[in-house]
Amino acid sequence: MYIPDIELQNHAAIRQFQNKELQHLVGYLRQFSPFYREWFAANNIDTDAIRSVDDLQQLPTVSKEDLQQRNWDFLCVDKSKIAEYTSTSGTLGRPVIIPLTDKDLDRLSYNEFISFSCAGGTDEDIYQLMLTLDRQFMAGMAYYNGIRKLGAGVLRVGPGVPSLQWENIRRIQPTVIVAVPSFILKLIAFAEEHGIDINESTVKKAVCIGENIRNTDFSYNVLGKKITDKWNIDLFSTYASTEMQTAFTECRQGRGGHHHPELLIVELLDDQDSPVPPGAPGEVTITTLGVEAMPLLRYKTGDICQYDETPCSCGRQTLRLSPVIGRRKQMIKYKGTTLYPPALYDLLSDMEDVREFVVEVFSNEIGTDEILLHLHPREESEDGDRRIKSYLQAKLRVIPQVRYCAMPEILKMQFPEGSRKPVKFIDNRK
Repeated sequence: MYIPDIELQNHAAIRQFQNKELQHLVGYLRQFSPFYREWFAANNIDTDAIRSVDDLQQLPTVSKEDLQQRNWDFLCVDKSKIAEYTSTSGTLGRPVIIPLTDKDLDRLSYNEFISFSCAGGTDEDIYQLMLTLDRQFMAGMAYYNGIRKLGAGVLRVGPGVPSLQWENIRRIQPTVIVAVPSFILKLIAFAEEHGIDINESTVKKAVCIGENIRNTDFSYNVLGKKITDKWNIDLFSTYASTEMQTAFTECRQGRGGHHHPELLIVELLDDQDSPVPPGAPGEVTITTLGVEAMPLLRYKTGDICQYDETPCSCGRQTLRLSPVIGRRKQMIKYKGTTLYPPALYDLLSDMEDVREFVVEVFSNEIGTDEILLHLHPREESEDGDRRIKSYLQAKLRVIPQVRYCAMPEILKMQFPEGSRKPVKFIDNRK
């Protein structure tokens, strides 16, 4: 297992390294970034005074709206140097184009190499990729290149089609799958229906993307429990975004995603953009290191996490992030209760009477939030309806609106045309 030397250093050594990298980044942005050059001037920033990570608090933050509205002003290289164009998924609005140079692609491969290494990967593994590798999806090709840098074998099977996934598992015998956790449940269901003994398969690990498998105390959530109750498999949680071009991946301890300080400066900020202490929720705010085409300084991701900075027993001294508690813009205020969609997902995933779901939020006539749950029940009956609403009442103390749907309708909502990942949350608020 490969661990970069910087991740084994103490906090002071890591901070010294990042201070030097930050100075280089600020100079680079001042010289090459139209957006940041204007931003420094508009905010009367003396860039020579930004000497350390602590000095970042002198700077305002940059929002996703800034990046959406002025996408190309963040570009620091001539377009002739761009090797690949990727984009965000557009979950929170207009997708953002993130171009990469050859150097950025190498950095991305390194990021996934050390991330898969962190999750116990070796050159003896065979990885089955159950995700899209097209549609400008940065992560798909990043996983592929990182696995190749690791020296492991790889199957690019793509998303969906449990029958095809199991046929490849039978014939090629991969040791690790990379998949969305809710799809792993579909793999388990298919195996049960077709007499496949999943615990006799060669797959021993799953790198989980796109959905939480843990609570903030790092215990398995409902989704994680449902997988591990049926399949004797090690799960590794990940967190990343296209904009940061970096991943936080768990080690075998399963105590949060490890920060790679050579690739990213990370801050967790409160509503006043002040740092939060360990264990308190804050918005993940990132400064990329080593990015050539579109580096970002104090960029607010919109994701709410907690962090732990105690050394990990794996030997890494880096901070670790909790699962995403929610997204700042997706926070729901419903009849006096504050909710984030992941909490609703956990609740619905734990309901035996519900097979699939989509959560929709909209504004009512007085401008407050309303929740409509689109549910595909195991059976449509008065008893089933009563059990579902009683469960919601017990867990939420209020009952959202419920609409029962056939599976084809739910799947159409979850996988709209052009979508790269399942849609479980629809925000129709004004």
